[in-house]
Amino acid sequence: MKRLISGALAVLLSACTSTEHINNSSTKTVADYEKASGGGRYSILQDHAPTGDVKVDHLPDLVPVWEPKSRGGNKSSYKVWGKTYRVMNSAKGYTAIGTASWYGNKFHGHKTSNGETYDMYSFSAAHKSLPLPTYLKVTNLDNNKSVIVRVNDRGPFHGNRLIDLSYAAAARLDYHKKGLARVKIEAITPAKGETYAPPRVATKVPVALESNDNLSVNTAVGFTHLQLGAFSSSVSANNLKAKLIQKFDTQIKVSVKKQRDNLYKVIVGPYNSLNDLDLWSGRIEAAGFSRPIRIAFLP
Repeated sequence: MKRLISGALAVLLSACTSTEHINNSSTKTVADYEKASGGGRYSILQDHAPTGDVKVDHLPDLVPVWEPKSRGGNKSSYKVWGKTYRVMNSAKGYTAIGTASWYGNKFHGHKTSNGETYDMYSFSAAHKSLPLPTYLKVTNLDNNKSVIVRVNDRGPFHGNRLIDLSYAAAARLDYHKKGLARVKIEAITPAKGETYAPPRVATKVPVALESNDNLSVNTAVGFTHLQLGAFSSSVSANNLKAKLIQKFDTQIKVSVKKQRDNLYKVIVGPYNSLNDLDLWSGRIEAAGFSRPIRIAFLP
């Protein structure tokens, strides 16, 4: 599984491609290297999973909301490797069945097609023609496991593959060790001002509230915090924490929590209402940080 980009689209388009890897020893031409490295963009030529057995059961499910189309990645058409792809005006009613692949460490921390930062530990995806962003329910037809992902990237451009999922999403669907899966994808398109609200099941997560966190009972069973990143290195997590404090000073409460899977999560909060969560999510994103994920911490 490789994720390649056309030189002409190096800034505007990140292209997710095949699971056939090109490594240093097998790269025999300049063209091969240019494709594998995305024109020198990627230092890793062969994509691979993160080190260790990453657990994703504790990751919160995405809650689809209405979002405007991204400025990046939504041209009516674009071309990769001489082939033209057309972007749909709307995802409403879209459903399809096909093959899913995944992409991981090679692209972690790099820009996606709509200008966000790819995080292989979040539930995201790449699709050739859906508007960015689009929320999808993805179901593994082999085991009936499902996950909701947010499409913010373009690809995959190898063979007849339908979608490229983030490593975390592939792990949730339990095909991360196989590489490919037969899936059904269904678009979720809430109307403006509405939020998709499937039945909620309160689930404990392996992080305790701070002793001075004083949340109401109503808030405690819903979303209380924002997650801005998940890192294998505490240094990277604390660097992000420092940038947030530098930007917002005492207006924001930031902590770094180490999870059972040895990932360091950068957490902001707590907040006492969904309005506060949405307000600060917007402020953080407007300040140039990645779009936060709403999460619930239960005592």
